[in-house]
Amino acid sequence: MTGLGRWHVGPWTARGSLAGEPFEPAVKRTPDELNFDVVGLSRILGRRQSLPEEMLMRRCQGALRPTDPRPCGVETLPAELAGELAALASLAFAWIAERAPAGYRFVLTDAVELEPDPSSSVVPVESVSLGLPVGRVAAAHVRRSAAGDWYAGDAVCNWSGPHATADDAVDAVRRARAELVEELRAAGRSDLAETADRWPTVPVEPV
Repeated sequence: MTGLGRWHVGPWTARGSLAGEPFEPAVKRTPDELNFDVVGLSRILGRRQSLPEEMLMRRCQGALRPTDPRPCGVETLPAELAGELAALASLAFAWIAERAPAGYRFVLTDAVELEPDPSSSVVPVESVSLGLPVGRVAAAHVRRSAAGDWYAGDAVCNWSGPHATADDAVDAVRRARAELVEELRAAGRSDLAETADRWPTVPVEPV
């Protein structure tokens, strides 16, 4: 796998307690369980394991999941096995991080999370919209309907329109982007608002 075709901002694994933190059974994974999930995520995304890695994961699975169903946030591994799993999880996360879509980055905190990369030369609008309603129009592309009207929307929905011309629809998206900048600042995310000069131009589908 060379890249991700679909993604979402936010956690890609369950959250786990960090080393030294008290466990939260049924709420967060233990550190060993989180490492197990990181490796599992890399497999889901296409990383192939070597035979020794596969055998290690089977040993860890037997220790971490002795019953099914089971509460999370309880099981741990012996120190030596935990160290081997942590090393594999580090390799797996590095593999995941290399495959972050353009304008995004994966980080490992108490979960594997995808977040916008403010240092990127091009920052996707949808990556910084924080779920704000205005973000739907701000991230929209412009297309013409069969009836000849112009709309701003995504692959599923029209979020603005009908408009008489493509320029009118583009202007609606630009106004939404300006509003999004102000809402991001009001939400205390000036770091995201300052990426506005690196948002892509409003895409217009050819007629």
